[in-house]
Amino acid sequence: MIQDNKNISNGVMLNVYPDSIGEKFRDTLSMLKMDAFKDVFSFIYVLPTFFNSDLDRGFSIIDYDINKDLVAIQDLKDLNSLQIKLKFDIVLNHLSVASPQFKDLLQNGNKSKFKDFFINWNEFWEGNGTINKDGIIIPNPEFLHKLFMRKSGLPILKVRFPDGTEQPYWNTFYQQVSYNPISKTDLDSVVGLTEVQKESVISLVNAAIINNQDFESLNFEEFTPIKSEIVQIVEQKRSYLGQMDVNASSPLVWDFYEETLKKLSGYGCTILRLDAFAYLHKQVGESNFFNTPGTWDYLERIKNIAEQNNLMLLPEIHAEYGLHLHDEVANEGYYIYDFFLPGLTIHTIENQSSIALVRWAKEIIAKGYKTVNMLGCHDGIPVLDLKGKEVHGVYNKGLLEDAEIENIMTTIMERGGRVKNLYDPAGNKISYYQINATFFSALGEDEQKLLLARAIQMFMPGIPQVWYLDIFAGKNNYKAADNGGSAGHKEINRTTLTLEDIEKGLKTEVVTKQLELMRLRNTSDAFSGTVAINDSTDDVLDIKWTKGTSVAHLLANLKTKGFTVKHTENERITTKNY
Repeated sequence: MIQDNKNISNGVMLNVYPDSIGEKFRDTLSMLKMDAFKDVFSFIYVLPTFFNSDLDRGFSIIDYDINKDLVAIQDLKDLNSLQIKLKFDIVLNHLSVASPQFKDLLQNGNKSKFKDFFINWNEFWEGNGTINKDGIIIPNPEFLHKLFMRKSGLPILKVRFPDGTEQPYWNTFYQQVSYNPISKTDLDSVVGLTEVQKESVISLVNAAIINNQDFESLNFEEFTPIKSEIVQIVEQKRSYLGQMDVNASSPLVWDFYEETLKKLSGYGCTILRLDAFAYLHKQVGESNFFNTPGTWDYLERIKNIAEQNNLMLLPEIHAEYGLHLHDEVANEGYYIYDFFLPGLTIHTIENQSSIALVRWAKEIIAKGYKTVNMLGCHDGIPVLDLKGKEVHGVYNKGLLEDAEIENIMTTIMERGGRVKNLYDPAGNKISYYQINATFFSALGEDEQKLLLARAIQMFMPGIPQVWYLDIFAGKNNYKAADNGGSAGHKEINRTTLTLEDIEKGLKTEVVTKQLELMRLRNTSDAFSGTVAINDSTDDVLDIKWTKGTSVAHLLANLKTKGFTVKHTENERITTKNY
């Protein structure tokens, strides 16, 4: 396992899709080779469209081979020459319907060697629920109410096996079922149809597909006697998109993990983010989120594989602060995501109060958390994470009060943000999950606020991960959000920048001053030393990093949004006012 060193604890991390800059990953490398970006980054977190995928902007993995439409082997060599290390995702909980494993299941049904690679919902719940009219087992109430839902309705996708049966498979996240137009060839198996009749059937069926009509209620007119045959043909031709939960009790899944981690290490991966790992362990009578001890058992198995491949693990988990799951993960020695910082930073700047942020920073220091933090990212601005939570009849406070969290959400929404919600098993909304907006727009598109937010991030403990669009003060992209389909809310913060946009941005102070702050964080010895949160009034933030004679000191006035950075290195003192 990679140990802490200057580069790990000190380095700033760029966060991009392979096509966030220009058209292909090589355009991002062109940006990083510019003089303005010299010594700014030690890491790059490339999101999983780096691999072959088909849904959820990369998080529905087909396989972990390089996506040759966006990435070339030469890109990896160029990145290595820049001495920038890679961070990747492995999506532990699911694979795409289009993965070789699930395609084999669709083709061969119960005879597939991957039959147990995924989770047949009915087989999982057999004996612990009742079958409804659609042939789906509804878990008994005491089990159903424990399930943690990421979308409304049961987490299943019904797929059609070669024998014509409909089989429900566990599908926690996204799915899409599409009906494809039929042709004359598809009707060859229907006895007695003339060519003219075939054309009539095709016209009727394909019009219904275009208009999204229900085939059961469709009037087949003169073809009613062969309706079931026609519907079967249509159903057989349907196609799927979806992220299918894998069955971690299957040895084949662990063989797949071993193969994948070895492959990612071969690409040059240093840090491996474990996406959706908390959903992996499933057991009747437990939640499908962070079951214990099962989740810990799985995490230990992944850790052993990672150590063999010289990978540092970063388990990704979104949960209320009051649950203290971050504590549990950190206490096992893992790096954790600081999903609390984005909301706390907005709260700090908008309310001109450092109280909550300082309390969290001191907790990180006191408990020795190893964190990766961020402001904006490919997903949304977390809000659920800040909340308190009742555990075993005792209410654990959050980092902010509910009213303060509501105020953050209201502020961002009034500035154009979009919402992602969580649901209970009955499909009722139970909580905001995150708000989607660029961090610049969330701050009211105020450049001084963005600079202050970046300074706060650079001086907080942890590896700072920086979303590419925030560097260039990207604004909410409403057109992309409106046209993005079911997950369109996320596209509000994923605008592609051209190299011309980069050149133009580098002529603005909001960009060049952010790069100054990041370069300092990335290169100064002070940030590999100790950090102190100095006592001050609530409207001031005073953070000092020290290692030997190297010192970096942030003093921010939250009322004016102005701040000073004083830096001592090799007996040279520089002071910059922002």
